[in-house]
Amino acid sequence: MDFLIQGITAITWQQVLMWGIGGLLIYLAICKDLEPALLLPMGFGAILVNIPFSGVLHQTLVGIGDVNGIIEWLFEVGIEAAEVLPLLLFIGIGAMIDFGPLLSNPKLFLFGAAAQFGIFVTVVFASMLGFDFKDAVSIGIIGAADGPTSLLVSQVLKSNYIGTIAVVAYSYMALVPIIQPIAIKLVTTKKERRIKMPYNPKSVSQTTRVLFPIVVSIIAGLVAPASVALVGFLMFGNLIRECGVLKSLSETAQKEFANIITLVLGITISATMRAESMISVQTLMIMGLGLLAFVFDTISGVLVAKIFNLFLKEKINPMIGGAGISAFPMSARVVQKLGLEEDKHNFLLMHAIGTNVSGQIASVIAGGVILSLVPTLIR
Repeated sequence: MDFLIQGITAITWQQVLMWGIGGLLIYLAICKDLEPALLLPMGFGAILVNIPFSGVLHQTLVGIGDVNGIIEWLFEVGIEAAEVLPLLLFIGIGAMIDFGPLLSNPKLFLFGAAAQFGIFVTVVFASMLGFDFKDAVSIGIIGAADGPTSLLVSQVLKSNYIGTIAVVAYSYMALVPIIQPIAIKLVTTKKERRIKMPYNPKSVSQTTRVLFPIVVSIIAGLVAPASVALVGFLMFGNLIRECGVLKSLSETAQKEFANIITLVLGITISATMRAESMISVQTLMIMGLGLLAFVFDTISGVLVAKIFNLFLKEKINPMIGGAGISAFPMSARVVQKLGLEEDKHNFLLMHAIGTNVSGQIASVIAGGVILSLVPTLIR
């Protein structure tokens, strides 16, 4: 009874608010089907870590003394010590991706690169708002639209807002179907959105598919050595998929392995979602900056496609440039849906998928470049 009274009297309004935020994430996961594999464990974990004297953070064992609770331990071992969980997840993501549409139309690489512009715009705005440079860079990487990359970069740079950045990054990834249509329509005309693009893919040999992840890893490693872990694990997953001799392992990486890592990663992130660090003005600012990053990424990809159209006879539907963010495959589906809304015979999915997977590569390379440059700039 004494423990119950102590627990009740120790509850703060900030903790109650975090229970509400955790409940909201669970609601979005279950009722709205928005990234349920991540938002549900994050939401439930947010409730667990904000219970007074929570055993998932600290335990007192007879004869041993104070030890870390399970979530705190998972965070220290799986994320803080060596960024294990985010990197392992890249293997599963790589195994899910078919780079065929991109390899059959290599110019889509440019749209993926262009759609990372929001990262750097957001870094500037975050710095102007008074965030420390390492925090500003960590916030900017939300624009990569890639949760594991955002988490990894913020952890490596020792940002003060790891939990907030993770929640914002994954939440906006889940809200891509709401955010992107608004941003795309803002900078395109109805006529542009109705441009049809026939899909006549060039044949991509298995040799090309196998060499692609190897070559990309080498080039990315030479350009930005810090990106080797990010790009390398992504490409390793893709190599498992494309090699043709590891079918069962490829299926395991795409399903069971990726699902287990995602669930564990989601609840582990909650270790940083404690009320004392989450309930602040800075959290609201990061939410605004994260939205800014997503919008600028989308718009920059669209605008680059529109610039291309000034010089091309066969016009590109500029909406596919907006699919250059890393939110795979949600962003490609958004473009396909918008195309069909304007013309029920306008099928843009494969073009958008090619751009979308190029954004996946561009985002992890951008993360690696940032990890290479920031320590030098801070010095």
